[in-house]
Amino acid sequence: MIILSAYFFISPVVTGETLMIVNKSSHELVVYQSGEQVFQSKVATGKTKELTPEGEFTVKVKAVEPYYRKDDIPGGDPDNPLGSRWIGFDAEGTDGRIYGVHGTNKPSSIGKAVSAGCIRMENKQVEKLYNLVEEESDIIITRDDSEYEKIYEKWEKKQWKEFFNVNG
Repeated sequence: MIILSAYFFISPVVTGETLMIVNKSSHELVVYQSGEQVFQSKVATGKTKELTPEGEFTVKVKAVEPYYRKDDIPGGDPDNPLGSRWIGFDAEGTDGRIYGVHGTNKPSSIGKAVSAGCIRMENKQVEKLYNLVEEESDIIITRDDSEYEKIYEKWEKKQWKEFFNVNG
């Protein structure tokens, strides 16, 4: 009872988990850690609204110099459209190898709706992001124009509710 009561008085900034938020309308990605925004970058998203799935997902795969299977292009090759890093997440029941946040060999595409569904970043930016997130980190993809802090707080409250339901 005391623990449950404490839930309502504790700031939502206490889980310490990492959350990425992608806003498709502003073409931005932000990262929160322990309630603080620690990273922000412009991104490119899907050509159409449907191509980049919306919802809450989980990072499943991380790769340095990812191999581009579709056209058999090795990692590190300047023609590789995945750039220098891959952070794959489990959208639409996939295993993190179909949808991801990745670098690009076309930095002029950043800030636009141009991809086949993935989230593109400049290589320097995705390399920074790669070091901030871990497998099992959450990513929310939305078209919500709410402040990022409000999206984060809603997610954080959900984490607390799930924690108390499992451990209650």
